[in-house]
Amino acid sequence: MVDSEATPTPEPPSSKELKLAMKAFRKRLKLTCLDDESRMGYGATSSGQRSSVVAIEPPHQYSRAVWQELVNQGKLKHDGGGLYSLADS
Repeated sequence: MVDSEATPTPEPPSSKELKLAMKAFRKRLKLTCLDDESRMGYGATSSGQRSSVVAIEPPHQYSRAVWQELVNQGKLKHDGGGLYSLADS
């Protein structure tokens, strides 16, 4: 006999947690792009190439459920392999 109260379903992430996760994701994406652009060949005296980074691994301080909920809301896109990108890009 299975007791339905013994295995509670996890609560969905709060809106505050989702907002903080999106902020952390955008910051990590921005820093990753800046790091990519700082390599040799991207400077003001070079051809001026932009970063080609479009997807990153999300910050680990948030659970997978948070990232899945942001995908469900259409704010992020899952690109496979644990990588996510902004949905509007």
